[in-house]
Amino acid sequence: MAAVPVFEEFEPAADCDCDCAGAVHRRRTLAAGGHPGARSRRRALVLVTAAGVALSTPAVSFGAEGVPPPSARTGAVSAEPAPPPTEQGRTSPLHGPAGKTAATKTQLRAITRTEIINRAKEWVSARVPYSMEKYWSDGYRQDCSGYVSMAWNLAGNEWTGSLAEFGDRITYENLQAGDILLFHNPANPTRGSHVTIFGGWTDYTHTYYTAYEQTKPHTRKQATPMAYWNNSASYVAYRYKGLVTSTDGGEREAAPFPGTTDFGPGVDTESVTRLREMLMARGGKRFYPQGPAPGWTDADRRATEAFQRAQGWRGKEADGLPGPHTWRLLANKQGKDIPGPAPTREKAGAPAFPGRDHFGPGRSNTHITQLAKRLVERGYGTHYTTGPGTQWDEADRRNVQAFQRAQGWRGAAADGYPGPETWRRLFS
Repeated sequence: MAAVPVFEEFEPAADCDCDCAGAVHRRRTLAAGGHPGARSRRRALVLVTAAGVALSTPAVSFGAEGVPPPSARTGAVSAEPAPPPTEQGRTSPLHGPAGKTAATKTQLRAITRTEIINRAKEWVSARVPYSMEKYWSDGYRQDCSGYVSMAWNLAGNEWTGSLAEFGDRITYENLQAGDILLFHNPANPTRGSHVTIFGGWTDYTHTYYTAYEQTKPHTRKQATPMAYWNNSASYVAYRYKGLVTSTDGGEREAAPFPGTTDFGPGVDTESVTRLREMLMARGGKRFYPQGPAPGWTDADRRATEAFQRAQGWRGKEADGLPGPHTWRLLANKQGKDIPGPAPTREKAGAPAFPGRDHFGPGRSNTHITQLAKRLVERGYGTHYTTGPGTQWDEADRRNVQAFQRAQGWRGAAADGYPGPETWRRLFS
């Protein structure tokens, strides 16, 4: 006998007599012809179907931990049921196929972060029931993508396959209230595709966030692991393209931080060009005497570091690689400009690299002391418990490694042992 699928239904409690919009909506549906007994009949169908499956399935013995043996897990009946499909409607006008879309995708409606969250809260308060076919009184479809379309005040109902067109992709670390986390499964859109509205981090660890989402049985707001309970690695963060700081003609927010992977040795992106333009406008022209070259160069690192040091930052905060804070200050024309060049002092006397064989376990010489003192000056002496000495130890290696990692190096390039390039950057 073939296994018959068991379907799970979600409905508001039958005895809910509150005045929330969700309960009122359900009572109106029942008054229009819905039969209260239908729920009992559906439950009976589920029980009978489940019983049929159980009778047609051989008994399976479980181990001490409650896990079926391998033979059972590879049989016709799965040990764990597959997650239910995330059903959603396709793109449609407001109020459904018969409605009219008020604007095109190129006519984005200006909206602030506060307005997005306030709109999202309206459905949470109303406990809007989940449905991929029904439309709420505001014209938006009662599924996850219809909910985001409503919160972003889009001209029509979008779906997970089209919402990305209305946003700019951002990194998780740059998420702010009103942004979204989107997972679209193009192979089978009804299996796992989902979207939530980011409401803010729950604490400093940034492992959980407040999610506003439309899901069964109704709209909810709750702490959710980053990026979601399932398919977490597939979620992408987006920021609405029509976001403004005010709806009275204020300027649109500065371009979001593109992410750390857009900068560093070997990288050639539009973000590098944009960074270079902003640095040159803030006093960094002297770092490009021959003009900007294609791709990331050491001039970009030194100009970025100069801007970071102008803000009073040291150590890892002034590593020459832009992070969200550096980018925000540059993009919003905030913070202090890069000062003019300091009087030349030790250029001619900058020490030459003495060679790799002077550093490592068992080595003792003045070059190690010279290295250690420079690490402290640059803000990379956190692993020293006593003053720099002549004997190489693990504190030296860890401090050198911290400096190397600050340059964006990984693996063998950040092993904690100075080479010619590490030495040059450290003493430049």
